[in-house]
Amino acid sequence: MIFKSARHWIRLGLAGVAVSLLLVTACSDDDDNGSGNSGSTAAATATTAPPTQAAPETIEITAVDYAFQDVPQTVAVGTTFTLVNDSTVELHELVAVRIADTETRPVEELLELSDEELGGAIAEEPAMVIIAPPGSEGMAVVGDGSFTEPGRYALVCFIPTGADPQAFLDSAEEEEDGPPNVEGGPPHIVQGMFGQVIVE
Repeated sequence: MIFKSARHWIRLGLAGVAVSLLLVTACSDDDDNGSGNSGSTAAATATTAPPTQAAPETIEITAVDYAFQDVPQTVAVGTTFTLVNDSTVELHELVAVRIADTETRPVEELLELSDEELGGAIAEEPAMVIIAPPGSEGMAVVGDGSFTEPGRYALVCFIPTGADPQAFLDSAEEEEDGPPNVEGGPPHIVQGMFGQVIVE
């Protein structure tokens, strides 16, 4: 049964939305030159060059009822996710939560853990939260949509199934210390709306 104990995961996602529904523009100066030139100026001590990593890019993730589409397996640090909601009725969000480096279990298994079992397996705060009304592009409400730290990230959606999108957004603006207080069914994560990405 997925989602044995939802409290910790819901606090991560919905509390982030409740705290700020303002677009956070945390600009970063990434001075990656991305040069693929392997001339003689490269470090002389390296006898074997590490594999070339992909350059940061902007990747559009599509939210449908109830899944994330077009999620790559790996991305470079500095990559930015945007979210487009293809649903005509459901509000969706993409919450990215960093998983501890020592944690090897798949996201699906982590979702089944109780708060006590989850322990330090995931970060206390989400790296990003992007929320998108039905048929619309998303807006970053926590972070700016970019991955600034390498690691494995769970991607999840905590919006209650069947919740009125406008009521949810209105409630999120009003609530200061908790998730929006709206009617709805279990969170979309219970319907299978989760995934992962590895940031290198």
